[in-house]
This record gives sequence, C-alpha cells and structure tokens, in this order.
Amino acid sequence: MPELNLALAFFLLLNIAAGLLRIMRGPASADRMLAAQLFGTTGVAVLLLLAEAQNLPALRDVALTFVLLAVLATVAFVRRFSDRSDGDDES
Repeated sequence: MPELNLALAFFLLLNIAAGLLRIMRGPASADRMLAAQLFGTTGVAVLLLLAEAQNLPALRDVALTFVLLAVLATVAFVRRFSDRSDGDDES
C-alpha cells in the first residue's frame, strides 16, 4: 500500500509541474491564481499521501497549515482584484 501512495504522490507532483507552466504562460492574473490554488490543493494531497505512506502524523499538521494559507491567499486575491461598484473602501 505505501508503494501506491508514493506512486500517487509522484503523479500529483507531475500535475504541479503542469500548473507551473500555466503560471508562466497564463494570460491573466486569474489564471495564475487558479494555478497557485492547484499548487495548494495538490501539495496538501501529496503531504497527506506521504504522511500515510511513511506513517508521519506531523505531515498532516503541515497539510492543515497549507490549507489555511491557501484560503488566505484566495481571499487576498479576491479582495485585491474584485470590482467594487459601491466605491466603499473597507479596512
């Protein structure tokens, strides 16, 4: 079973490499942000697979930290690039 987890982790790392291409070529900042979200979710999946394959529960904590950081990055992106039609500036 650990071999399957490691093979799946390697496949997910290949997906991250494909996302890196999207970040370099992305025509819009929304494309780049979605690729960064791909890094976050795929990175969490890789960490969870490695935690299970190598029996390291600390990697689950690192994955949880990455999830929280991904949410904050998404909120920051939406707040920065959203169109505000009302003109209010919240602080």
